[in-house]
Amino acid sequence: MKKSPPFVTRRNRLEPVVEQGVPDNGDTLSPNRAITVALAGQPNVGKSTVFNVLTGLSQHVGNWPGKTIEQKVGTCHYKDTTVTIVDLPGTYSLSANSPEELIAREYVICQRPDVVAVIINAAALERNLYLLAELLALPSPVVVGLNMVDVASHEGMKVEPEVLQAALGVPVVPMVATKNKGVGDLVEAIVRLVAGDLPYEPKVPEIRPDHKGVLAELRALCDPHVPEPYPPEWVALKLLEGDREVTRMMEAHLPDDMWLKVHAVLRAHEDAVVDVAGGRYEWIGRMTRAALVRPRIGQVTFTDRLDRVATHPLWGLLLLAGMLGLVFGLTYTIGMPLQDWLDTAVIGGLADLAGNLLSKAPAWLRGLVIEGVLGGAGMVVTFLPILLIFFAVLGLLEDMGYMARAAYVMDRFMHLMGLHGKSFMPLFLGFGCSVPAVVGTRIIESWRARLLTVLLAPLVPCAARMAVLALLAPAFFGPAAPLVSWGLILLSLLVLVASGVVLNRVLFRGRRAAFIMELPLYHLPNWRTIGLLVWQRTVEFLKKAGTIILAISILTWALSRLPYGEVETSLLAGLGRLLAPVGGLMGLDWRMMVALLASFVAKENSVATLGVLFGSAEFTVGGGSGQLTELLGSALTPAAGLAFLTVQMLFIPCAATVAAIRQETGSWKWVGLSMGFLLVVSFGMAIGIYQLAALVGV
Repeated sequence: MKKSPPFVTRRNRLEPVVEQGVPDNGDTLSPNRAITVALAGQPNVGKSTVFNVLTGLSQHVGNWPGKTIEQKVGTCHYKDTTVTIVDLPGTYSLSANSPEELIAREYVICQRPDVVAVIINAAALERNLYLLAELLALPSPVVVGLNMVDVASHEGMKVEPEVLQAALGVPVVPMVATKNKGVGDLVEAIVRLVAGDLPYEPKVPEIRPDHKGVLAELRALCDPHVPEPYPPEWVALKLLEGDREVTRMMEAHLPDDMWLKVHAVLRAHEDAVVDVAGGRYEWIGRMTRAALVRPRIGQVTFTDRLDRVATHPLWGLLLLAGMLGLVFGLTYTIGMPLQDWLDTAVIGGLADLAGNLLSKAPAWLRGLVIEGVLGGAGMVVTFLPILLIFFAVLGLLEDMGYMARAAYVMDRFMHLMGLHGKSFMPLFLGFGCSVPAVVGTRIIESWRARLLTVLLAPLVPCAARMAVLALLAPAFFGPAAPLVSWGLILLSLLVLVASGVVLNRVLFRGRRAAFIMELPLYHLPNWRTIGLLVWQRTVEFLKKAGTIILAISILTWALSRLPYGEVETSLLAGLGRLLAPVGGLMGLDWRMMVALLASFVAKENSVATLGVLFGSAEFTVGGGSGQLTELLGSALTPAAGLAFLTVQMLFIPCAATVAAIRQETGSWKWVGLSMGFLLVVSFGMAIGIYQLAALVGV
């Protein structure tokens, strides 16, 4: 009789627990044995759900060495065996077309996990088996987790796990991961396979007969020179496929005369890649012939009915507008009040408490703690409601399968900037706040597209920029302020599109990342997966961005107070005076330049700084501006005011956004590029607008 895996069911949830004692007689693993499992699979197969169910809060999130791609590692326990699970990036194949594919295959080859657990979507069996076909050629044994069998059933498909297992020659475990069904059986199969209790005779795909001899010839030429730990048969196969990384590796390891022979064979058989892929597809056909029952011809599935609206050129846009309205609505009705409450009650309360405790301390110490430390840390804390809402709603839509439709609908518009559809959602969120916009780029798999989206996100006018615009525009333009404000917002968006085109051409030579638009089947969300996603990303943001924000805020505060404790005589003011010649090209004096520099901590700080420098203490960012509006209106011409508002809308983002850019790119190089580019764009546009306005007599 089949042994039940030692998982405890609590409230319909499987929770891994540790059992003490010795293994049963059927197990050959030694007590307290540790094994490593690589979790592989294509996108949208439920791999993250399986990983979260097995590891829970034991998982650790970081980046792969030398990469910005997320790495997840966690542990679970089966009897007295500790199972370490490494979640490989989701990938459709193991070709070197993307960093994700390269990471997945290099880990399996070089680290040699005890087992590779391949999660397969039963509703897309044939497409998912292609990745399995490549993994079977690698040295680590494979266990198949046949997930989403319930979704396949709803779509009119039926997969026979026993028949598929017999055809593949490897263990196949049916699962419904969202309901925690079969996950324990998967762990049991993994441990028993390592222990030698399960048969393992994989039926590996073969190349078509036309090029079998060529493959053997290549292996004979390369075999003595293939570096460890790469399998010679796999290397020869990848050479026939034209894999760039393997070709580069063998060119470096083969003697020159031998490489010339290999190169000649490859040149003579450039069509071999067709036979390699063809052999895999023929193998997939044999594997599924008896194991898969397809829906009857003409059957309209639930997903098909929904996609008639969700992917329609017009109705899909309207549905997306409704979804975005939901995100904005939740942000403004829940997130903004919570942000204000955190700012006033929590951060303000801590500031009052610190002020009382440090009442007898030196003024510089009080300023450092209240304005520098609490101001910087408070900035992070107040972003939390917006981040939580964004990650929760995004996780919900992603888990249900809708986000792929949103990306599909917006893809044609995002191509104007060299991006694809998935970049739209983070950029849209930038209207609320640039920080979650930058952090939200993690939903984009392509590093090139993610980096370009990060660089463009600060150009989306955030709520803080628009608040400053709403306050200062009436000072310069009176009744025409709404029209000018709309024009400046439109200008920001046009600059964003133009910047996307320029940056893509300069940094990436106009290339577009390969983007496979898969539309997964709709299914009920897994709340555990969504909750863990929100938790992990929130904690990571607090740990990484918080420390950087705090450091930058303290540095900026120090520059605004040193050496004499006054903003007017500070190092920041001195820097503003150094920039006065640049300001003169825009009709701005040093006070306006200091206000721009002060906006680096928070955009609203530019208004506060203007109030100090112009001697007005009566101003608010969201309400009446009091005396400040009159002072600014008399001190600057409309042309200079337009230039100031232009540079304010396009200027470098706040410290929190800079910290988020550093966090997501992993390099100060990209932060410097972003800041330099925005400085050139903002000052260039403002100078041009001022000179043109002055020329026409505005």
